[in-house]
Amino acid sequence: MGAAAFGLSAPALAASEPVKIGFVVPQTGSLAFFSEHVPFVLDQVKKTFGNQAPTAAGKVPFEIIVKDSQSSAGRASEVAAELILKDRVSVLLATSTPETTNPVADQAELNGVPCITTDTPWEPHFFGRHGDPKSGFQWTNHFFFGASQLTTTYLGLWGRFATNKRIGVLWPNDGDGNAVSGLFPKAFEKAGFAVVDPGRFDLPVGSFAAQIASFKSKDVDIVNGVLPPPEFATFWAEAGQQGFKPKVVSVGKATEFPSAIAPLGQRAVGLSVPVFWSPDFPYVSAMTGQSARELAAEYETVSGRQWSMTLGFKHALFEVLFDVLRRAPDPRSPERLRDTIRQTKYNAVTGPVDFQMPGLPPGISKTPLAGGQWQKGGRYPLELAIIDNADEPSIKTTAAPMTLG
Repeated sequence: MGAAAFGLSAPALAASEPVKIGFVVPQTGSLAFFSEHVPFVLDQVKKTFGNQAPTAAGKVPFEIIVKDSQSSAGRASEVAAELILKDRVSVLLATSTPETTNPVADQAELNGVPCITTDTPWEPHFFGRHGDPKSGFQWTNHFFFGASQLTTTYLGLWGRFATNKRIGVLWPNDGDGNAVSGLFPKAFEKAGFAVVDPGRFDLPVGSFAAQIASFKSKDVDIVNGVLPPPEFATFWAEAGQQGFKPKVVSVGKATEFPSAIAPLGQRAVGLSVPVFWSPDFPYVSAMTGQSARELAAEYETVSGRQWSMTLGFKHALFEVLFDVLRRAPDPRSPERLRDTIRQTKYNAVTGPVDFQMPGLPPGISKTPLAGGQWQKGGRYPLELAIIDNADEPSIKTTAAPMTLG
């Protein structure tokens, strides 16, 4: 669906203009894995609210307009501008990596439209847009985990394996790669790890032969990176062909999705990854009353597919939005809606959201993180177990670490 909308106008409200909500996600292209939950979550919203959103001024009709970024930052910017200038949306939402959230937020800031984004580590989102930590942005707000939590989680994960502490990194020349390459090395080296960095590279990549040769020559035991699923599949296939056998592989973005790792078969067993949401997280949706486990179970029943991490944040984004609308004195006033968003203190199915969280820039809220590993499952061939909780001890571990492959 390149663009979709729902929220039918009831006859009694035909004369009332609906509050329009713009939602930008990568539904096609290399990042399409991030959007498989969109139809399910939009259906949840429709079942929960019908066609009217509760606000401080009473119920108002609403319409959600979905646009496909096509996994392109340029396209994300274009459709965000269309939503603002053509569709006249009252609020913008966006998810799924800096290539989507950053250009959408930039358009919102430029045009004075309230905006909420998620599913991008907050530093690549905030500093990638040249944000000032003291003042933040005026119109844009973001919730997700941050780089310091990632380093805690990676170090917690790797500490559970016997390695030589040599890390080969795959950090591309994009928003995520450039951000972590400036943040991770010092933290890893301070913890006693040596970083083997062949340098930034542009996506897509035809071959990782040069990186693999470098890792083999430096006796790398751990591979870390942030790659789209197709790129990781290329790397992992070539690693097998060239006899490169690291003991730990932790690549964000690529190994978060069951549908992305399933084609890897047995070679996916033991891959580790930061877990930003799971049925094992101890949080509840105030929008539907579901626990994290109940939300995942409903998704699997309705879709016939295995849950994945981004489900929690697609759901939480609309939780936060409708909490904002519930408190908004006038959802059609950009200024009042902006101010209501910034005052958000809400407990979502992904954890607390507070856009005035101490120690963070205004408009930024960090969410909990855990360390996970793909292991042989019961209901599904591969299931994501929690093997480390260094970032958030209230998230319980569910399995012991196992050997890669």
